Amino acid sequence: MKVAVHLFDASAGWNTPLVGAMDSPSTLVLVFGGSESSPLASAFADLSATFPQAARMGCSSSGEIYGRTLIDNSLVVAVIQFERTTLRMLATPLASAAESFNVGAEIAQSLLSERLKSVFVLSEGLAVNGSQLVNGLASILPPQVVVTGGLAGDGPRFEKTWVLVDGAARRGYVTAVGLYGEAAKIAHGSKGGLDVLGPEREVTHSSDNVLYRLDGQPALLLYKRYLGARAAELPASGLLFPLAIRNELEEDGHTVRTILSINEADNSITFAGDIPQGSLVRLMRANTDRLIDGAADAAAMMNPVLDPANQSVCIAISCVGRRLVLGQRAEEEIDAVANVLPLGTHLIGYYSYGEISPLASGRCDLHNQTMTLTTFQED
Repeated sequence: MKVAVHLFDASAGWNTPLVGAMDSPSTLVLVFGGSESSPLASAFADLSATFPQAARMGCSSSGEIYGRTLIDNSLVVAVIQFERTTLRMLATPLASAAESFNVGAEIAQSLLSERLKSVFVLSEGLAVNGSQLVNGLASILPPQVVVTGGLAGDGPRFEKTWVLVDGAARRGYVTAVGLYGEAAKIAHGSKGGLDVLGPEREVTHSSDNVLYRLDGQPALLLYKRYLGARAAELPASGLLFPLAIRNELEEDGHTVRTILSINEADNSITFAGDIPQGSLVRLMRANTDRLIDGAADAAAMMNPVLDPANQSVCIAISCVGRRLVLGQRAEEEIDAVANVLPLGTHLIGYYSYGEISPLASGRCDLHNQTMTLTTFQED
């Protein structure tokens, strides 16, 4: 396996030349860039021209990770040329969040094979129910297939996201690539680092990922009382106070959900994934040091699987809420990951609206406020 990483800036161009010799049907090109895609159009064209045979996929971000550096409004690229691994890529339209489960199941059915080792997914970040997308994938794929990936981002704006389809930035798509063959080695790790806040409450009215009432009270009004003066900054300020759903399958006992939008008319809140009616939830807030320690723990989860003698590339997908909390210290969580990974591992990634990674139980799920890592190697 061969790996090359590149950085594109609209004013400076590419930091290193693209290598056309790495193009092949077994080459995966991953790109993460600013949500304003127009300045990146020439870079997309360069990638299409240089790697016409490759599986090219990517999405918009809330900040790009390039090595130990966090950048905005750039394009970070990893070119991975596998030697003994077969790839198959799909791009499926997603008209609305209600279609998320069916789109996930359709993608899984199309990729399904006895040789399928892993599926990496990048999705539209707003008009999607991330947990239903993952449930759709899991309804078809056998449990031994590792599913990872993330939702596209748009900083704290929540206005528009894009996914790379046929070499161009498009809205309303889910893309996935399947990795086939015994040579492929996929390691993954994920960790949060938030503290629970306030009493546990029952979800008394919800529909999929829309929350209407907690303990019989309008959800948005209750949320605003916790946020105080920061309620005026919703939905962005809601990233600082996500919701924890009690989940015994998780190592720390809960699944985290962050806000995508609010509805003042019916006092509802739309989250990145499902909020099951009848579930028990608590608000959360971030602890800066625990977030950074959690990132290091996520990397440590992968090390027993990785062979430090082989080439590897690590895709870090962290939550935009973590970046907002960490502020100027955001690069510290990237450093924490890099310090634990085997020497020479190529690291790129992005900040997202939702992260896809297996739970401690092995079942895949949508995460929020979590550092998730996927590392590709070949034996």
